[in-house]
Amino acid sequence: MKIKKRTTLQRYWTKRYVLTLISGLILLSVFSLWWMEKTALEYRLSLLKYLADETSDRAIKENGQIVVGPVLSEIVEEREKILHLNQQPIIYIVDPDANIIYTMPQLYIDPNDNKLPDVIMKNRELVQKVKISDNKVYVVKSPITFNDETRGWVVIAQEEGALKEINQDHGLLAIMIGGLLVLGTGVIYFLSRQISRPIQDVANAAVQVREGNYDIHFKEEEEIKEEEIYELIESFKEMTNRLKVMEKLRAELLAGVTHDLKTPVTSISGLIQAVKDEVVTGEQSKEFLDISLKETQRLQGMIEDLLNYNAISAGAFKIRVQKENINIFIKEIAYRWQVTQDDQAFAFDIKVPDEPVFGQIDSLRMQQIVINLLNNARHALDGNGKITIHLYETDEERICIDVLDSGRGIPKHEQQYVFEPFYRGENKKLKVRGLGLGLPFSKMLAKAQKGDLVLKESNEQGTTFTIVMKKADQI
Repeated sequence: MKIKKRTTLQRYWTKRYVLTLISGLILLSVFSLWWMEKTALEYRLSLLKYLADETSDRAIKENGQIVVGPVLSEIVEEREKILHLNQQPIIYIVDPDANIIYTMPQLYIDPNDNKLPDVIMKNRELVQKVKISDNKVYVVKSPITFNDETRGWVVIAQEEGALKEINQDHGLLAIMIGGLLVLGTGVIYFLSRQISRPIQDVANAAVQVREGNYDIHFKEEEEIKEEEIYELIESFKEMTNRLKVMEKLRAELLAGVTHDLKTPVTSISGLIQAVKDEVVTGEQSKEFLDISLKETQRLQGMIEDLLNYNAISAGAFKIRVQKENINIFIKEIAYRWQVTQDDQAFAFDIKVPDEPVFGQIDSLRMQQIVINLLNNARHALDGNGKITIHLYETDEERICIDVLDSGRGIPKHEQQYVFEPFYRGENKKLKVRGLGLGLPFSKMLAKAQKGDLVLKESNEQGTTFTIVMKKADQI
């Protein structure tokens, strides 16, 4: 299989940004050249019009006679120098019938072709663009008048290319575009480096985590100005710390699970051996057998928890949901659980709406969730206390069941781990023996019914777990 060649983030985006910059500068250059040529053309045509008007005024005497010759040529040349024309134009002085009287500079004119083309003279526009011998030429005309009578014309012709020529401006434009390209490339490289560096740090840190090194350090948070980069690094640090804790817990929990499974086996073996060897007899032997039976049942329960958790994790767990009256369901489960409690020293309260609430649940699996939460709530009570089940609707789609206790609460640093498999808090593991699968398994059962199980709150006044489920009429 061919492996696709990859490049660094900085090089990838720097290349694309630079190409975008170059494309933009090319478009800017084309537009600038067009605008400069257009501006130069309009400016030079206005200069030619001024020169034509000036020449027509100078080309006629007070008696109405047209004057041509060296004096007029000197005047025109002087005006051309003042106007800084890019290239010397051709000036024609013609009579009203378009016959050429004089040219500046002087040109040889065939006596048989001593007239300007009709395309120039018959057009009334004083500034026009014509095509002569495959050349595009701009023509500027100014009438020579005396007593409101046209005695002739001053016609100035110059090629379009000469009027649009901007050699000096080309150089300035090239310098400007080149400077922008160099500056833009430098800025793009710097910014790409600033963005890619923290991401590269996170990528390098991920490699270390993959190799089992969780001791990761990044630069000080005060130096990070981008919110997204800051959140990325903070999330990665939190993930790394969580992995570090979970790795430690994994080793501890494996040892704990092994111990919890081994303890009842050892107890059962010792008790049965005592009965077999007749160390105890009579009623005491029956008591030993009863204890062995309870330990066997407890061991069986732990093994079933493991099997059930693995089954639902692998997707081999069947859920059969149907419409249920949650008010009745909660009351029945709560009653059956309460009567099985040996110690009835706690207060127990059930709150359900007056109107029936229907949900779409697997009653058997939901019963497991509720009983597990009630058992946990009972274990959390120190002597007397109170447990409350509260059923309510949150919106048109969701139903919630809160299981509250007035126990000691879950320490804040342990709350984020309560749904982790095999995790048991420090206080709980000393009082209640088990595998720590109750809450993770209950959460998976709730999700399998398109609901959820969350820790709503926990403090010194007690703990609240919430079961979320879908209303039946929304299915």
